[in-house]
Amino acid sequence: MRDLFDRIVENKGPLGKWAAQAEGYFVFPKLEGPISNRMKFQGREVVTWSINDYLGMANLPEIKKVDGDAALEHGAAYPMGARMMSGHTAFHEILEEQLADFVGKQSAYLLNFGYQGIMSAIDALVSKDDIIVYDVDSHACIIDGVRLHVGKRFTFKHNDIESLEKNLERATRMAEQTGGGILVISEGVFGMRGEQGKLKEIVALKGKYNFRLLVDDAHGFGTLGATGAGAGEEQGVQDDIDVYFATFAKSMAGIGAFLAADKEIIDYLKYNMRSQMFAKSLPMIYVKGALKRLEMLKTRPELKNKLWENVNMLQNGLKDRGFDIGTTSSCVTPVYLNGSIPEAMALVKDLRENHGIFCSIVVYPVIPKGLILLRMIPTATHTAADIEETLDAFSTIRERLHNGTYKRLSAAVAAAMGE
Repeated sequence: MRDLFDRIVENKGPLGKWAAQAEGYFVFPKLEGPISNRMKFQGREVVTWSINDYLGMANLPEIKKVDGDAALEHGAAYPMGARMMSGHTAFHEILEEQLADFVGKQSAYLLNFGYQGIMSAIDALVSKDDIIVYDVDSHACIIDGVRLHVGKRFTFKHNDIESLEKNLERATRMAEQTGGGILVISEGVFGMRGEQGKLKEIVALKGKYNFRLLVDDAHGFGTLGATGAGAGEEQGVQDDIDVYFATFAKSMAGIGAFLAADKEIIDYLKYNMRSQMFAKSLPMIYVKGALKRLEMLKTRPELKNKLWENVNMLQNGLKDRGFDIGTTSSCVTPVYLNGSIPEAMALVKDLRENHGIFCSIVVYPVIPKGLILLRMIPTATHTAADIEETLDAFSTIRERLHNGTYKRLSAAVAAAMGE
């Protein structure tokens, strides 16, 4: 019998093995200063493309005043306890009513955190007899939620409706045997690639198959649709989404999340979601803050308009210069390059040290080996100057990647890691 920790010592995992070279710079970096288009990294000003503050709300004076006033009135703890026991307030109910109205659903349920919230929602929605069919590129929170399911689950190829239909056929045959139902899960916007989920096409299959649809719209809420109500509104199928999920951690620059659905479904989830039944209620700072943010989302359309002005300027500029940004149909802007992990490290260091550009780097195992993904999040606070500087920097680093500069710079790292 081996010691439990032997495996941990011997195998740090595909990302953990890079900790000595990466931690503090490439992973777990420290961005300092007010959340904005430009922040400080290791004492230098950088243009920041890694902050999910889509609408630029984080530092608006009216937002900070509400946050501050709520902190002064209630402190950081109130209300204490889970909502079922002692953590429920009228403000939680008001926020739920306004969220439900905004996304066009009968009812909504406020969650203390998005990641554990959707995990718990999946767990509560299905029994051992039910079958889950979900997009293979779903976010980790969905995958972890599916792992809680003791029944059968199938993945369909990313945004591939033919693959979805084949799996629905399998799931239907199985559900007929078990006496269960089918839950299909997709995302409104896939956060790495930026592609919208094919919600319209998925909904169309409801005429042929009996299933319910859960959509994680973390990146679509506030950024897509005429009013900002998300990918369902954008694609004209919001009414056909059975359970709608979104987080406050993106467009609303806060903490918390919510589910919205028919009242009967929300009432069931309130009494069966373990992550909410047995965890502390969302503090009043975040509840009152979310109320103000939602008000501004509804009454300040210029924030979303400015966001999309910047999105279009950045994405069109990248395409004009010959960069591969995939098939993004959202604000998320991926830039795909070819190279090794050591080359990616050298490239990103060059971007930060010599060009003052800070963006997230994504490598294997999140994407296939040999690919480098630079993931950019435009916001309403970015300027035309930020975008031009970034486009110029990207043109330079692509040339250095192609001429072998980064391969030479990274040779020692690659050798040390056996790459």
